[in-house]
Amino acid sequence: MINKTTITDYNGKEVALFMLDNQNGLVAEIFNYGGIIKSLKVNGRDVVLGRNTFEDYLDNNGYLGAAIGRYGNRIQNSEFELNGKVYKLAKNDNENNLHGGNAGFDKKVWFADAIDADEPKLILKVESPDGEEGFPGNLLATITYTVTKNNSLKIEYTAQTDKDTIYNPTNHSYFNLDGHSSGAIYTQSVMINADFYTPNTDECIPCGEIRSVKDTPFDLNTKTKFSDVLHSDFEQIKKFEGFDHNFVLKGRGFRKIAEATSSDESITMETYTDLPGVQLYTANALEAGNYKEGATYGQHNAFCLETQFFPNSPNFSHFAAPIVKKDDKFYSVTEYKFIIK
Repeated sequence: MINKTTITDYNGKEVALFMLDNQNGLVAEIFNYGGIIKSLKVNGRDVVLGRNTFEDYLDNNGYLGAAIGRYGNRIQNSEFELNGKVYKLAKNDNENNLHGGNAGFDKKVWFADAIDADEPKLILKVESPDGEEGFPGNLLATITYTVTKNNSLKIEYTAQTDKDTIYNPTNHSYFNLDGHSSGAIYTQSVMINADFYTPNTDECIPCGEIRSVKDTPFDLNTKTKFSDVLHSDFEQIKKFEGFDHNFVLKGRGFRKIAEATSSDESITMETYTDLPGVQLYTANALEAGNYKEGATYGQHNAFCLETQFFPNSPNFSHFAAPIVKKDDKFYSVTEYKFIIK
């Protein structure tokens, strides 16, 4: 089942909120503005942080629930080289480009096509012109959200361009499996299938090293409570007051890469993707703001699992580069599957 609620006209385009319900315990509310996941209810429990109204999302510091692009995460010094040409990008994170720049996917009104079915779909499309935020190529981007029968939120990304470009879309949902307003995630658990991670510079950008997780708080290969690692004195944790790091995922192709569990173990979220990395972010810098249902969020009140190509990968030859060739078709898929006990 899918329902549409028209919210307003914004810059001459209709903004609407779509409710996707699989009639089996999973209900998502998604704006066509920014592709923002406003709520995600698992057996009635809303497990993503969010804001109250569309107007509140116009100043969405922290990118709560938003679609991210053209390039998720940071590009150092806001530049990269492709085919012998250096491209200068918009600077919106000191000297760096973060999540696509000042006018990224999170700030666009997307064309929406809602498909009502047993597995309801919301197909969002947007055109990003050549040179927007400094990125090359006229890019047609599509994001398809599907609420599946088996209680998964499936997110598929496709794109085509008329010029070689880089492309690294993701989603920035903040998960709290105890409920969005339940406070810190310390008694919740996480597991990530990764033997390596990429340590950060002081600017929270990979330095280029690929480092083993062995004997560090980054070894999350087994179920680990957040409380056991978030307050570690380990330099990479202490510096950023938690995780804001890319993990080098095991395996290739579409596979399970992570798992998180609520404190009461009534909800487990399994994450699947075909991408090489995932950013674990533990809401270290989450600011006070106008949040939904009167909630007061704070540091470590959620975690993000942002599937991705590695941050700053266009500037490191040993990182897989997310290059999309002219007239080729980009495709990637990420799935968050909820198991209810």
